[in-house]
Amino acid sequence: MGDVENKNVKIAGTTPVERYGALSVKGNQLVDRNGNAVALRGVSTHGLSWYPQYVNQESFRFMRDEWGIEVVRLAMYTAEENGYCVGDDDNRQMLKDVIHKGVLAAADLGLYVIIDWHILSDGNPNQNKEQSLAFFKESSKRYQEYDNVIYEICNEPNGDVDWPEIKAYADEVIPVIRQNDEDAIILVGTPTWSQEVDKAQVDPITGYDNLMYVLHFYADTHREELRSKLKLAHDGGRPIFVSEFGICDASGSGAVNVEEADKWIELLESHSISYIAWNLSNKEETSAFFKVSCTKTTDYDCDDLSESAKWFIQMK
Repeated sequence: MGDVENKNVKIAGTTPVERYGALSVKGNQLVDRNGNAVALRGVSTHGLSWYPQYVNQESFRFMRDEWGIEVVRLAMYTAEENGYCVGDDDNRQMLKDVIHKGVLAAADLGLYVIIDWHILSDGNPNQNKEQSLAFFKESSKRYQEYDNVIYEICNEPNGDVDWPEIKAYADEVIPVIRQNDEDAIILVGTPTWSQEVDKAQVDPITGYDNLMYVLHFYADTHREELRSKLKLAHDGGRPIFVSEFGICDASGSGAVNVEEADKWIELLESHSISYIAWNLSNKEETSAFFKVSCTKTTDYDCDDLSESAKWFIQMK
């Protein structure tokens, strides 16, 4: 809150992890090793079951050096085709291997990395809670010595689920992570596809440090009403992390809305709130960063990129 000094200044010639060190939460703000405000800027993969090729060290290095990214989000779907909770053991192992590859690549390059339990069609995180508990127990043990790893425990709760159910889920998952990693940042999704951060504002999770609440937006759908919810929650003392956003509509398609996107970024940067763009894929949709014709997995040039990617890069 007001006692956090904003010194989120990039130092030339250093990696993000070298600049900021182990992150923590102070009041309503993500802070670096010295207690200075940090707003990470990054990109999210699409589903690791479908687009694992973008998880590679060369791609991460290119995006760090050319696009200025500081964090990569590894989106592991849970209930969609070949999702972690519906595929067989071989598929689950493949997904864990891709995550491990991404964590190692990020660590080598000094990037932060988010391990994202990407619920979607399984809108209530309690639906696959037992698998979530086992996954985060294993992952937090495996990465307990990595200062760059962030855990996102439920991507977008939706449908007939409200904050008390999400909070109850979080109250079971968080201790599992904390048994192995006392300090890692943990991101908690909020109701209605991670839009109702105002509900977490009035009924926060207590008893744990380094928690943040997730807000997602798509600029052509979510406008001033959702920005007001973000401001209400943040001004009320809740640390917010935008772990996914797009500049089109909420379907991931449609036209880009640069005017509304710029309003969002202005708000986020004025409050030192981290934001991660969706998505690294060549899927035929507006939010995908690469044209369908692009088969590269690094060394991208302007002709390979969508409007969404070009907009994101010009903010560097």
